[in-house]
Amino acid sequence: MVRTLVIIPTYNERESLPVQVEGVRGHAPDVDILVVDDASPDGTGEWADSVAAVDPRLHVLHRPGKQGLGVAYRAGFAWGLERGYDVLVEMDADGSHQASDLPRLLARTPDADLVIGSRWVPGGSVKNWPKRREMLSTGANTYVRLALGIHVRDATAGFRAYSADILRRLHLDTVESQGYCFQIDMCWHVLQAGGTVVEVPIEFVERAQGQSKMSGAIIREALLKTTAWGFTRRWRQVSGAERRERRASAD
Repeated sequence: MVRTLVIIPTYNERESLPVQVEGVRGHAPDVDILVVDDASPDGTGEWADSVAAVDPRLHVLHRPGKQGLGVAYRAGFAWGLERGYDVLVEMDADGSHQASDLPRLLARTPDADLVIGSRWVPGGSVKNWPKRREMLSTGANTYVRLALGIHVRDATAGFRAYSADILRRLHLDTVESQGYCFQIDMCWHVLQAGGTVVEVPIEFVERAQGQSKMSGAIIREALLKTTAWGFTRRWRQVSGAERRERRASAD
C-alpha cells in the first residue's frame, strides 16, 4: 500500500487550517498529514497539537520561527523520507488548494515523479483572482518555459505530489529558493535529474482568510534565479558541455 504524506506549512493559519484538514480527511482519508508550523503567534501550532493528540494520522513539526516556504517544505520532506513515505504532497493551509482535487493528483502518482496541480492547462482555472495577478502568473510561467526550455505550463504551482524516489535523488540541501522560486527550483531539479512531470488541471481559489505571503522580494528572486539558470543552460548548450556529458554517459 502506498503511504502518502500531505505536508501543510503554516504561519498564522488558525482560521483556515481546521477547514483544510477536514477537507483532506474527507477526500483522502488514507493519507497522513504533517503540519509544519513556524511558531505561529496566533495559536496554529497549538491547535494542530491538540488534534494530533487524538488523531494518529496527523503530525506536527514545530520550527523556531518564520524562515520561508522552501525551508519548511524541505524540513517536511526530510521528516517524511525518514519515516518511509512513498508520496509527499505540498498543499497550502489557506484553502486555495482544494482538497477535492487531491485524489486526482494522487491518482497520477504512479505515472510520474512529480504531479503538479496546474491552473494553466486545459481544464485548469483560477477563482477570485484580480486580472493583474493572473497576468503575473501566466507571464511568469511563460518566461520560465522560454528561459529553461521546459514544457511545464505551471512551474510556479504549489499544489503538487512528489515520489519519494525522486526526492532521494535530488540534493535538497542545495534548494535554497523561496515562494514561487522554490516551486520552479524543485521542478527544474526534477527534470535535470531525469524525472518525469505531469500536470493535472485544478481550480485554484483565492484565499478567503488571512493575507497572501506574496511579496516583491519573492518575485524578484524568481526572476533573477530563473534568468541565471537559463543563461547557464544556454551556455552549456553553446559550449558543448551537454553533448560531452551525454557521450560520456553513453560510454
